[in-house]
Amino acid sequence: QVQLVESGGGLVQPGGSLRLSCAASRSIFSFNAMGWYRQAPGKERELVATSTSGGTINYRGSVKGRFAISRDYAKNTVYLQMNSLKPEDTAVYYCAAGLEWEYDYWGQGTQVTVSS
Repeated sequence: QVQLVESGGGLVQPGGSLRLSCAASRSIFSFNAMGWYRQAPGKERELVATSTSGGTINYRGSVKGRFAISRDYAKNTVYLQMNSLKPEDTAVYYCAAGLEWEYDYWGQGTQVTVSS
């Protein structure tokens, strides 16, 4: 069983930055797809950013230019660098990993709150 453990969430003022980490219990070389999702209260879970083992990266439109997903294979960790945060970025952020193109494993989530 694979475990994904997120960290790095918290309270930040608008315009601030956070870096989320997702540590996997096994080598992330085995995952083709890794990504970050988020879910705000009363809303459906939505895709934020994805990364494939082939190097393809995609972002939802509202975070392009502000967020960056990256992989550290030596640490078996995926990061989400979030800059210029806005109140509408407030949500629980989840890490996900998939052996192929669908996500098989999910983390427990980390809360991000953007507020003054």
